Amino acid sequence: MTRRLRVLVLMHAELVPPDDLDGLTGQEFLWVKATYDVVGGIDSLGHEVLKLGLNDEISDLRKALDETRPHVVFNLLEGFRGLPYYDQHVVSYLELLKMPYTGCNPRGLVLARDKALCKKILAYHRIRVPEFAVFPLGRKPNKSKRFSYPMIVKSLVNDASAGIAQASLVTSYEKLVERVDFVHRTFHSDAIGEEYIEGRELYVGVIGNHVLTPLPVWEIVLDTLPESSARIATEKVKWDVGYQEKHKIEVRAATDLSDELREKCHRVSKRIYRILGLSGYARLDFRLTENGQLYFLEANPNPDISVDEELACAAGAHGLEYEQLLHKIINLGLRRRPTSAEQNS
Repeated sequence: MTRRLRVLVLMHAELVPPDDLDGLTGQEFLWVKATYDVVGGIDSLGHEVLKLGLNDEISDLRKALDETRPHVVFNLLEGFRGLPYYDQHVVSYLELLKMPYTGCNPRGLVLARDKALCKKILAYHRIRVPEFAVFPLGRKPNKSKRFSYPMIVKSLVNDASAGIAQASLVTSYEKLVERVDFVHRTFHSDAIGEEYIEGRELYVGVIGNHVLTPLPVWEIVLDTLPESSARIATEKVKWDVGYQEKHKIEVRAATDLSDELREKCHRVSKRIYRILGLSGYARLDFRLTENGQLYFLEANPNPDISVDEELACAAGAHGLEYEQLLHKIINLGLRRRPTSAEQNS
């Protein structure tokens, strides 16, 4: 029988789910779905669930920890103080307190959140990545012969396809300047321009700290988009329910992959996971070209684990029902040693 735990579920204040979803619009439901599914799943495991919506003050976390004395913190933060890469500071704080938590460690978050640094590290280790360039905040791109078009322009640090649209795929220097300026103004962050890789978009979930379990290869099928549209996972494709229904966007197990290619996806994914020092669980995104070349796009530590999102569905196909997945994630958090202990072992 599973030991009953006190689990503090840490999330953004605006994402604290209601007890009842009746009356929510489709978009409102999508907004809180991940937190609702996780809270409900942990409750189904028989644990005591404590919800904390964190605003901008770390003192609120300290107060909740003192008052509730949880066995583990289930971390669902994707940023802090409005910045996507500040979630690592909250996790670092938990490490200083020696409080067990789920998901990725601070170092892994730092490396994965910076798309350019991540690619530089992996390119050094001979993992195929698209050519790219970084455009610092407030600076117009220099005209360079190194740039090859088409190129996808996005925020260097934001994830979840934030700000990615058909206009993100630029085909000239003039369009590049326009889109970089858009990213700078919208996200107040550096921009990155990546070589556009024509092909299928594949996702590989990996679970574990030291012993890694790669999940079945998943795919977002973009063939149903209008002919005039590039096959890219835009913000509308990922988050607009009406757009998804209209264009029959489907995320499913990847089909027609040879055993050799599936094994390669798993092998490369585990290697990337270890190189970046990830822990807990992550989703790794790739592009697969027509001639079978696999390009790494980005790493997503602590990805969305709604019951019907990529990682949970892939886990289900692997034989891990949703509550079993949450149970495994919690146990990995309880067993993971602090970063300093890992480095000194």
